[in-house]
Amino acid sequence: MADPNEKLAESLSALKKLTGDGTRRVFKTAEIGRTDRERLVKNGFLKEVMNGWLMLARPDERTGDSTSWYTSYWEFCRNYLDERFGKEWVLSPENTIPLLAGNMNVPAQIVVQAPNANNLTVKLPHETSIFTYKTKIPTAAPADVAGMRVYPTVEAICDAAPNFWSTNKTDMVALLGSIRDRSSILKVLLGDGKTTAAGRIAGAYRQLGKPAIADEIVATMKSADYQVREEADPFQGVVEINLGAGKPVAPVVTRVRLMWAQMRESVLAVFTAEPSKVEDIDAYIDAVNERYTSDAYHSLSIEGYSVSEELIERVKKGQWSPETNEGDKKQTDAMAAKGYQLAFDEAVKSVRRVLEGADAATVVEEDHLKWFRALFQPSVTAGLLKADRLSGYRQHFIFIKNSGHSPTAWESLPDAMETFFECLQEEKDPRVRAVLGHFLFTFIHPLPDGNGRSGRFLMNVMLSEGGYPWTIIPVDRRNEYMEALETASVQGDITPFAQFVADCARLEPPPPRRLKAGEVQAEIPEAAAAPTP
Repeated sequence: MADPNEKLAESLSALKKLTGDGTRRVFKTAEIGRTDRERLVKNGFLKEVMNGWLMLARPDERTGDSTSWYTSYWEFCRNYLDERFGKEWVLSPENTIPLLAGNMNVPAQIVVQAPNANNLTVKLPHETSIFTYKTKIPTAAPADVAGMRVYPTVEAICDAAPNFWSTNKTDMVALLGSIRDRSSILKVLLGDGKTTAAGRIAGAYRQLGKPAIADEIVATMKSADYQVREEADPFQGVVEINLGAGKPVAPVVTRVRLMWAQMRESVLAVFTAEPSKVEDIDAYIDAVNERYTSDAYHSLSIEGYSVSEELIERVKKGQWSPETNEGDKKQTDAMAAKGYQLAFDEAVKSVRRVLEGADAATVVEEDHLKWFRALFQPSVTAGLLKADRLSGYRQHFIFIKNSGHSPTAWESLPDAMETFFECLQEEKDPRVRAVLGHFLFTFIHPLPDGNGRSGRFLMNVMLSEGGYPWTIIPVDRRNEYMEALETASVQGDITPFAQFVADCARLEPPPPRRLKAGEVQAEIPEAAAAPTP
């Protein structure tokens, strides 16, 4: 008779067949046998979404962990809606625009339009839901984003509710700035006689610094005998970016620029300590190196590695040797500690370059991948990771644990990072560079791993330019730190994070806490690609 482990292995094999190449995460209950299903649910490899639907999960997830749901969200919505309505459904304009603008964050509710809908709400995990609205759907062929059937771009802009232009200003501006063919806008406006939408769109383009497009929309509508009243302020407030005379760009470009412009004054409002120039470079570098042990302990612990002061000191003194000690070779935590030492040394070199007169933005652009490769070089050398992990920016989707924020799609990373470094170059205040540099780097999440550690290195290189001390984020304030990043990422409010960084920059560095015998630091990985059984 097979033992429990053998039975679980058989069930995992059945689940593996369902996942195919590893891209499937959502299944109908009927797709897997009852015995296998119950065994996999009991052991944490599957979770129920709702009656009749299951999703992949991780056995180490804790109660209340939202990671499995957020990583499965769009796939479930697509499969559920196809099952219920076939192809006769489409997301509302207000849910379409964020997706078209590259915003994949999980919303609290999506509104789905379908002729066979029942105007009822379907409740889903973690206080999310689907509202199905009984109405006709657009005659124009819907677009496809993340498998979701969405309004065509111009139709979505025309039909979006007036208040959406202010509540989701970033998404709307990013999408307007990406439209290359203005005739596509006029075709919809003229075809359906959308005079109110014409006035709103014309006003938006004028407000965004593109008066020629605004004039063309109004003049063309009038030539077809439509009377258009241009709205003076469709966004109901100042837009902190001017699209100017430049060519249309990918939505992620406008998004990064607009977020930087919207957030910088909020940073300066709470980070009030004025920058200064470091006169004694060697003394500053010595002070940074003195903080290494504490910095390594707190930064690695934030990412969930089980490290101690003793381990960090052993690595620092060269007493850790995976080449000769098999126990060291197998220690993932020790590999992380060694990688952190190598990366810290590279970051200190970057700081010295800045203090000697190099522009911090240029230094970070040139050096950030050096930090990343140093972080993971020991794990690659020991065979724990494949060598291609060191190649640079990720080429897959990534999900942040328990976050409603979905990082930038990997296909858009070149545009996103190029714009990010342009914003760093154009910004001259080291406080804004430090806070927004850290935040937007982790918001984009360009690396396959190590984004948090790299973001904190980046922050400190920028802080050094302003004469601020090397700043440590304490592990006992991890929840506050992560909540502040989440608030900035999902709600667009940078103030809590800016205040948090300013507070940490003023405090004395926290010492590493010695782990008691048998104590293990909680494992809280910073991000995870979609898990497979």
